[in-house]
Amino acid sequence: MPEFQKELDVKNMNCPIPVMQTKKILRNMAAGEVLHVVATDPASVVDISILLESVDDALIDSSEGGGEYHFYIKKS
Repeated sequence: MPEFQKELDVKNMNCPIPVMQTKKILRNMAAGEVLHVVATDPASVVDISILLESVDDALIDSSEGGGEYHFYIKKS
């Protein structure tokens, strides 16, 4: 698990809330900081990928287990 500066818990929230909240938090982060997103909506896998294609931020790690999806996103 990478080190992170901020964490966003969007468990039990459905599309589009997880990706909208992720975008909002990333907007206010400093370059180089890492955001850890925890979601339970399977659509978040695709939604976060699409979000990151439209911005310069990078997915540095992701995993799935126990019905939870974990994303580590580095702010550019």
